[in-house]
This record gives sequence, C-alpha cells and structure tokens, in this order.
Amino acid sequence: MTTAERFRTTMDFGKPDRIPCIEWASWWDKTIDRWRGEGLEQDPRWTGELFSSFGLDRHDQFWISAIGPDCPPPPSHGAPRIRSAEEFRALLPRLYPNRLPDREGLERAAEIRAKGDTILWMTLDGFFWFPRDLLGIEPHLYAFYDEKDLMREINDRLADWMLETVERVSSICVPDFMTFAEDLSYNLGPMISRECFDEFLRPCYERVVPELKKRGIRVIVDSDGDISEAIPWFIDAGIEGVLPLERQAGVDVGALRERFPKFLFIGGFDKMVMPKGEEAMRAEFERLLPAMRKGGFIPSVDHQTPPGVSLENYRIYVSLLLEYCGKAL
Repeated sequence: MTTAERFRTTMDFGKPDRIPCIEWASWWDKTIDRWRGEGLEQDPRWTGELFSSFGLDRHDQFWISAIGPDCPPPPSHGAPRIRSAEEFRALLPRLYPNRLPDREGLERAAEIRAKGDTILWMTLDGFFWFPRDLLGIEPHLYAFYDEKDLMREINDRLADWMLETVERVSSICVPDFMTFAEDLSYNLGPMISRECFDEFLRPCYERVVPELKKRGIRVIVDSDGDISEAIPWFIDAGIEGVLPLERQAGVDVGALRERFPKFLFIGGFDKMVMPKGEEAMRAEFERLLPAMRKGGFIPSVDHQTPPGVSLENYRIYVSLLLEYCGKAL
C-alpha cells in the first residue's frame, strides 16, 4: 500500500497492510538541537527527508492562517491585537488573505501526493483560535459575553474566508484531511461551555464542514488538553475526529474509543515515557494496542517530541511504532 492508501484505509476503519507511522507535530527545535549534538545529520528544514531518515511515513502539512503576512504581531504572547469592533474593522485589510501563502510548496506536495507517497493535510485557524489570536487570551473569554456581535462578525468572516481557501487549495490538490486549530481545552477540560460553543462556533462549523466532506476531506479538530467532554459537541457540529489526545491531561484513547466507536483519533502516545527507554515505551504501546485494533486510530506522540528524548530513544520509539502499527492488524 502507498502512504496515502494506508491513511485512507485506516480512517475508513478498514484493514491496511499496517497503520501509518507518522510524527504528526514534528519536533521541538530544542529536540533537534540535542539530536544534532548526538549525530543527526539531516537538515530539519526538509521535514520530509527527516521523516524518511527515521523510517516514518511522510506527510505534508499546510497551515493557512487568516492572519495576513503584514499584520502586526501582538506586543507579547497572548496579548490583544485589537480591543474593539472599530479596531477589528481597521485591521481587516491585513486579515483573511486572498492568496495561498505557499502555493509552490503545495504544488510540489501535490505531485508527491499524486503518487501516493505522502499524506496531505491542511490546517485552518479555528473559530475559537482565531478570535483569541485577535482579542488576546483573557479578553477573548470575556468576549463570549461582553462582545457577542464582534465575536459573530469575526467568525462569520472567517467562515467565508475558509470556504474560499478550501476552494483555492482543492483546485491544486484535495487534502486527505484537515484540522481546525482550536486548543479550546486545558488539563481540566473545555475553557468554554456547551452553550457558548453552540452559539458561537457550531453555526460556523456547520457552514464549512459540509463543503470539506463533499470533497472527501476528513475533518479533524486539533485541541490540546482534555478534549473528552467536548467531543460530543464536535460530533454534533459534523467533526469526524480529534488530535493529539494528551495523556498528561488525562485523556484515555481506550475509554474514548468505547464511548465514540466511529470517531477518528490521532496521537495518544504519552511523550513523557519516551526518555525512560524501551521497556516503558513498549508498555505504552501495549496500552494503546486495543484501541489501535479497533481502527480509526493512528498512534503518534501526543504533542511534539520533547528535548528530554535522546536520539537513541527516539529511534527505539520509531522501531516500536513500526512494530505495533503492524501488530495491530
């Protein structure tokens, strides 16, 4: 099977020759710095080559942001870019760009995808993520109550832009899947209520998700933290899956598979066991194996591989990943 065929078959709850072996979020820059000191020779800027050097399946991600390239950054991480509807409208010429940021890169990836040698995926700023980026972390949470009209305007425009962007991308190559970047959960669960989700996010998903599905694009939400409580919200909005299933936030993919037998999962491998050696990593794969055998689940590090992981231990991890992705069948 090709890489693309493995992905599609796994996500269809079928029987591939093995489950895809991917590092969905690549690696921390500090992890790469460590590995260079331990003998890594590949240039991490060429991520596809680095995947291949480890024996992983290739994927090509294109994160297309609704923040334009000439939009001024916030003064500090999590700080506001705008403080009012007037400031939002003044910033509009620098938001919702009408061109793809890396059309040439997408065209190159499309050629590789045409041969089945990569999994192509697209990420879009989601309906929780994007207003937070504009309003700042704390003001955004108040805005669900104090700036309702502004929240709706931001996300209505975002949905319009998404539909145009999906059309632009699909004219070059239809992605295998996409992710809405959301991060609306933390270690104790969602940061908003079901009522806020249904009022501000769900109507926008319901506009965009059918257009994605119509093209055969699998629709997955990316949220760190414990997303368990919010999964039914996303299902009702048409979302098909979730990543990265962070173990340190208490996420248990086995329990989620029992509750949601046809929902798609990517991630789930506890990155904190990786520095502990082969025995600990094998035990973690054994924990995941029953869920892997039920289909619709691609195991991967539950966020970026941290710098506490040596190059030797990472190679052990990949060898075990290959072993268990075959054993699951």
